Amino acid sequence: MTAARLLAKLEDFRLLPFFVVISMAIGIGIGKALSISDFALTPPIDAIKAIAGGTFVLTVPNAISLGVPIGLFAMMYPAMTNVHLGEVGDAFRSPRQLAVVLFFNYLVAPFVMLGLADVFVSDPELHTGLVLYGLAPCIAMVIIFTFLAKGNTPMALVFVALNSVAQMILIPVYARLLIGNVNFDVWVVAESVVLYLGLPLVLGVLTRMAVTHRGGEEAMERLKPGLNALSILGLLFTLIVMFSLKGDLIIQRPGIVLEMAIPMSLFFVTMFFVVLFIGSRLRFPYRDAVAVAFNATGRDFEIAIAIAITAFSPTVALATVVGPLIEVPVMLALVWAAMRLKGRLFPLQEAAVAPAFDPGALG
Repeated sequence: MTAARLLAKLEDFRLLPFFVVISMAIGIGIGKALSISDFALTPPIDAIKAIAGGTFVLTVPNAISLGVPIGLFAMMYPAMTNVHLGEVGDAFRSPRQLAVVLFFNYLVAPFVMLGLADVFVSDPELHTGLVLYGLAPCIAMVIIFTFLAKGNTPMALVFVALNSVAQMILIPVYARLLIGNVNFDVWVVAESVVLYLGLPLVLGVLTRMAVTHRGGEEAMERLKPGLNALSILGLLFTLIVMFSLKGDLIIQRPGIVLEMAIPMSLFFVTMFFVVLFIGSRLRFPYRDAVAVAFNATGRDFEIAIAIAITAFSPTVALATVVGPLIEVPVMLALVWAAMRLKGRLFPLQEAAVAPAFDPGALG
């Protein structure tokens, strides 16, 4: 098989569910084989600080801790090369879209997750973990989901940037309101913003500027297949790492995953479709409505895990780690659903960029 054909298969969204399932199975197998849950894993930011300071020691848990930031960078960087700075400026001048995102992220989502936790989760520590997971809007992966759904990536970037600032102010307030007396370092939020958003954004924008300066937009278009494939590979690698982190526990205690899966799936599906429908009623363009819906739905699992590890018990931390194992597959299904529903909810709109495949062929 040639490299070009392999890249084409990676970009074919009809095959992505199979790649996702295979990656999840590989991750669970690695976690089971290595009993990774027995290791005291180093937080990714601490591991990167150790590398920068020259004190990093290459051990299995330290190496594993770097898997998530590496995978997220491989996912984020290609999407960031599509960001036109002029479009970012346009996104700042979209007050209605911004108002919907802020309303659902801070006045709806935390309380919806709290209600679902009250209904479906009886264990107090798992309940706390689920509520903690719902506090903060996502600052990284929603850009990827928007990108995959052919949404407005620059607009998603603007919303993510604003959410990253708002989180540093509001997470302590919401944590005390919905959970109780919680003590954690708010700089964990700031460091995560720099690592998961700032670094790929800067390198992506610099890449676009360098390539277009030398060869124009045509040169950038020639790079897109490889960049898109890198993004998908980053997604699959991230899935392998995340599922390996708790692969042995998933097999030993599947009840925890199932107990968390029901309220989390209901949260993501309900939030996404409600916001997408509202976007269509407000006559947002499809690209904007998708960016708004994903930004109002995705949760910041990196922050939730970091807070849970530093301020709560191992069971609470486990609940937050299980979160992305559920969120990522569900959000990928919502990418497919958004593209499938485009003609029904946005019948009068032409796609700004024609999709590389026919989503209708999936059904």
